Amino acid sequence: MRILLVIAWLLLSLPAWAHKPSDSYLSLSIQDDRIEGQWDIALRDLADAIGLDDDGNGQLTWGEVRNKHDEIKTYALSRLALSADQQACATQLLEQLIDHHTDGAYSVLRFRSDCDGPIERLAVDYRLLFDIDAQHKGLLRLTQDGQTSTAIFSKESPTHEFVIAQRSRWNESLQFIHEGIWHIWLGFDHVLFLLALLLPAVLIRAEGRWQAAGEFSSTCWNVLSIVTAFTVAHSLTLSLAALDVVRLPSRLVESTIAASVVLAGLGNLYPLMTSRRWMIAFGFGLIHGFGFAAVLTDLGLPYDSLLLSLVSFNVGVEIGQLAIVSTFLPLAYLLRRSWSYPRLVLTGGSLAVIAIALVWFTERAFDLQLFPL
Repeated sequence: MRILLVIAWLLLSLPAWAHKPSDSYLSLSIQDDRIEGQWDIALRDLADAIGLDDDGNGQLTWGEVRNKHDEIKTYALSRLALSADQQACATQLLEQLIDHHTDGAYSVLRFRSDCDGPIERLAVDYRLLFDIDAQHKGLLRLTQDGQTSTAIFSKESPTHEFVIAQRSRWNESLQFIHEGIWHIWLGFDHVLFLLALLLPAVLIRAEGRWQAAGEFSSTCWNVLSIVTAFTVAHSLTLSLAALDVVRLPSRLVESTIAASVVLAGLGNLYPLMTSRRWMIAFGFGLIHGFGFAAVLTDLGLPYDSLLLSLVSFNVGVEIGQLAIVSTFLPLAYLLRRSWSYPRLVLTGGSLAVIAIALVWFTERAFDLQLFPL
């Protein structure tokens, strides 16, 4: 019953998480005593924060964005502070442009910060959107003399400090491992797809009905094959997409991911393939990998930083995924012999998963917002 209550809560709350999480992309280049910067902020986020749609028709035009340039400037720069050697740097906006990322249009703010002298230690204080979106992330790329450092700002970690000419690959790796863990935990479409595949893992199909599986070891091997197939598949396409070998439109990827969740749920209600579910996990895992890659491709990291970020992010995703499996599997195994598991947990859970994913698919495929939360 606890599982059903969690699923019911998800059904009511998850449509608000149907799209790519909110990110902005901040690039800083240190030139002796000044910093040249570019900050890409999603127009949809700015619309939520300060309102851009003057006529209220749900469509933004260049004229509407241009009329809000002063408000965008004031809002953004009041939430970013740069300090060199504990002295605040004076920031001035140079120009505002529009660019497109994998998930839509972004306002591009190009600016310069002048500091009192050569920069040896830089502190960045980032406060954008945290007051209205606790899950927002700021992705930083910092370059100086050909070296690149990266960082991720969050509500829990809004400040970072850098010692110029020094680079901590260990700290960068830990940040992207942390981001990978939270990306899978907050990427509810990925989680629901995985859970849809795991729901029947503690059962076997015999004589046209579900029956409790036998030994825990055999169940673990079954789950291991599913998780491994999903991991190998999404790692492959995550790498290809992040390295810009293959790139698919964000709308197509996100819609297909939602469709994969629907099909995984339907597969539990109408089981046509019960012995080789790892093949389903692998096939749809290829699409999910493109979804994982969006956070890295838009950052535009150089090759050496991209490889480090890619590996660390993928490690984080796997840690988060294993945490979900290790929490779900023992509980499901204990409940597998109860009358309620195949009737309520498997059937009811699969129906809830299908309903949620259908909302996501409709929103993504047809660019709608069914739940304006």
